[in-house]
Amino acid sequence: RLVRADVAVLPVRDGALDAVFAAGLIAHLPQPAEGLAELARVVRPGGRLALFHPIGRAALAARQSRVVTEDDLRAEPNLRPLLTGSGWRLESYVDEETRFLALAVRQD
Repeated sequence: RLVRADVAVLPVRDGALDAVFAAGLIAHLPQPAEGLAELARVVRPGGRLALFHPIGRAALAARQSRVVTEDDLRAEPNLRPLLTGSGWRLESYVDEETRFLALAVRQD
């Protein structure tokens, strides 16, 4: 079933989902910690989160005529603690020219 909703208040019961695939989402969350915590709420313990973008951070920045900065939310040193504080454990991180993919597991 496809549901269109605000990520801050998902109309899904606690632990109802096995996984979430979030394409291009993380940079658009007005409150990233709260949005990621809400995703954790609806995913069962041990469930998965995939944060994806079809191009990497540097390629996206170049396309937008900007540079990647250290405070970029998707940078691994920033993303890892953000995920941890929101109920996730980062398991893998790929930031290449052709893709950005962070995979996390829902903590118990």
